[in-house]
Amino acid sequence: MNAPAQNDIARWSAAEEGQFFERKSALDRSGGARKPRKVAAIAHDIAEALAAFANADGGELVVGIEDDGTVSGVPHADAKVQLLLGVPKDRNYVDPPIPCRARKMSTPDGLTLLHFEADWSPNVHLLADSRCLRRVQDQNAPFDKDQVRALKEAKAQGLFERSFPAGARMEDLDEALLTRFAEAAGSGAAYRDALTRFRLTEGRNGHAVPTLAALLLFGRDPGRWHERAGIDFVRWDGKERKTGADLNVSKRFRIEAPLSVLPDRAFEAIKPFIRERQQLHDLFFIEKLEYPTFAWQEAVVNAIAHRDYSIRGMGIEVWMFDDRMEVRSPGLPPAPVTLEALASRAPMHCSRNPMIVRALTALGYMRELGEGVPRMFDEMERAGCYPPRFDAIGGAVVQLTLRNEPIYDRATLEWLRQFAGVELSGDQKRVLAFAHAHGDRFTSRDYQKVIETDLYTASNAIKDMIRKGVAVLPTKRGKVYQTREPLHATSEMPELLLDLLPRLQKTGVLRNQDVRKIFSSNRIAAGRLLRSLVDAEWLEGTGRRGAGATYRPGKRLLNQSAIAPEARETDAMGRETDAMKR
Repeated sequence: MNAPAQNDIARWSAAEEGQFFERKSALDRSGGARKPRKVAAIAHDIAEALAAFANADGGELVVGIEDDGTVSGVPHADAKVQLLLGVPKDRNYVDPPIPCRARKMSTPDGLTLLHFEADWSPNVHLLADSRCLRRVQDQNAPFDKDQVRALKEAKAQGLFERSFPAGARMEDLDEALLTRFAEAAGSGAAYRDALTRFRLTEGRNGHAVPTLAALLLFGRDPGRWHERAGIDFVRWDGKERKTGADLNVSKRFRIEAPLSVLPDRAFEAIKPFIRERQQLHDLFFIEKLEYPTFAWQEAVVNAIAHRDYSIRGMGIEVWMFDDRMEVRSPGLPPAPVTLEALASRAPMHCSRNPMIVRALTALGYMRELGEGVPRMFDEMERAGCYPPRFDAIGGAVVQLTLRNEPIYDRATLEWLRQFAGVELSGDQKRVLAFAHAHGDRFTSRDYQKVIETDLYTASNAIKDMIRKGVAVLPTKRGKVYQTREPLHATSEMPELLLDLLPRLQKTGVLRNQDVRKIFSSNRIAAGRLLRSLVDAEWLEGTGRRGAGATYRPGKRLLNQSAIAPEARETDAMGRETDAMKR
């Protein structure tokens, strides 16, 4: 086996599954002994993964490697292997056929691997059962059929970066940037191979020709191919923009560089304008940046990756005011992504520029796609700041605003830290802070007023807070909710409940599968434990039965009762503990 192939296998074994990579086993271990999986099941997995990749940004699938990276091979006869290699082109599995490269490889130990590399596709690919899947982080997520048309329209925008500007040649690319990219991509091959693998070049008349994406990412002179591919930075004095005789611009400059290094150049240029503030904490003054580093840098990277490069008369703009930072990016989000969905923190992703996005991900500027915006919200909330705000400006620009004014004072922020282990939204935390300042009580009307939302949204959020044990309605007919501290361990709790408490605290419910995962037990043992906790009133069933049964905190857990369990309960729980441990 040649060196590049060995490097590929090492990369596939070590890589984490995510937006652009997945591996599948060809072995069945359900009966204890290893045996070949049914070909139909493997073909089904191949079709699902490749359709999801093609409907998103493209990606790689390797069959014959286990989830933990162990190379186990494909032990099937050659005729069946050829059938599997043909799945991407077979309309019995996916329609239309997927643009994909499929190959059979052999390891040094003589094991067979199947490698598939699906390109981003301008088409929407459906499975044989008419399902539409898209890759979201490490999942092949179902896509609403009603939105397929919107997805098709969004995919049409992805063709712009794949265009071939007249007169462009490989010599127009910076070799040093290409070498850096090939090293980051981890293929162990020359940069020309990396460009081919990422579809950034195409062979024409015996010569490689760069796409617009390649020229913007690695061009010696990106401005030759796009007039406004950089970033304009403006520092305004005060909190408002003024013009004419009152013009209040204190600093203005333009950041221009190939996109593969533009984020770093932007970070370096903007960082001096991110001020530090001294805050008193535990009798010591600490330095704190006015914006969390991840939040403002993620805003810049997102603008570079997702802006509409077909809009040539506008560029990315970063405006800094005394109280906020605005990052403006040409082009509204491509469907199905909406400003409302971004504001809700839903892990959602659709690339307008899939090749640029994939290259920036390989270079380390982006991680799991669809993860950056939710984390941006988390970082701002952790710093005690208002959540990011998304707005459409003039119907053609997305503006992301980060405010440096804190929502809470230091004492309130410290009080809120006790809820760090509970899966609460920023809005729910704001209501907890409001209640803390008003006798630890709040109403639905308070929630609606503080968050500026409707009754339906407030009602669902409050029910979620009750389920997670941070709020309670003292009387059934009452209208005033009372906050309570998060669930915490006490000496009276059974030992196994202590192990389950973090999960229960985070989500508000337990399922049989949660218990099985935490204790590595089987379904029957997990069910017995849950029933014993219900009998002892530590948990309460929600009414669902069977596989969908869920359990929430019971009376004793919510009351943090100091009453010692009866001997009967102690004996029963002790026996259950011993059984689970065995």
